[in-house]
Amino acid sequence: MTQRLDLDAIIFDKDGTLFDFGTTWNVFGGRLIMALAEGDRDLEHRLAIATHYDLETQSYLPSSPVIAGTNREAAELFHSELPGYTIEELEKTLMQMALNLPQAEVVPLRRYFERLRAAGLKVAVMTNDTERAARAHMERANCLDVVDFIVGFDSGFGAKPTPDPLWACARHVGVSPERCAMVGDSTHDLVAGRAAGMLAIGVLTGMAVRSDLDPYADLVLNDIGEIPALLSVS
Repeated sequence: MTQRLDLDAIIFDKDGTLFDFGTTWNVFGGRLIMALAEGDRDLEHRLAIATHYDLETQSYLPSSPVIAGTNREAAELFHSELPGYTIEELEKTLMQMALNLPQAEVVPLRRYFERLRAAGLKVAVMTNDTERAARAHMERANCLDVVDFIVGFDSGFGAKPTPDPLWACARHVGVSPERCAMVGDSTHDLVAGRAAGMLAIGVLTGMAVRSDLDPYADLVLNDIGEIPALLSVS
């Protein structure tokens, strides 16, 4: 029997959930390593190892902490091989490069959010990326005015997998946590969702496979495009 969802708000992760992870962050990882190594092939190799990035396939390995981590956590990984930079300098470099990343929408996002809002749902985005990058990416997708709240790891509410930023989203949109769903492609998203008392929905548009997400999810879908049918949203 198909599971039906009864919700008042949905909180979405960004990368790997709204945007295809590989198109965005695999490209980012390669560009960033090349920029920081400045032509030093040995350093490129060491940076790739530090961040669990495969230079041959130009993609992050599933074990990479960068996939679900914060900008600060990624900067700390790079800092282990770049002691000449401060972590703050590396954070700034990561943020500036992230602002102009290529994005591949999993579904046409503006129309998707409009459908959800027309059905009376509140929509929020909570990412472990910076709030500035999240807003830039949502603006590029022409979605800033169809999302009720956007939160980054640096917005003052903490980062996933803690539940605090999800509670902040729920408070802002005026919906109790048990009437919210957290949708994401990583265990960080799902652990945070369950800790917040929300429905935890996994999607397979990131680096994780179904068996990775199943233990932490109430429901695992191929992508966010399957959600409206479960809500009976026309």
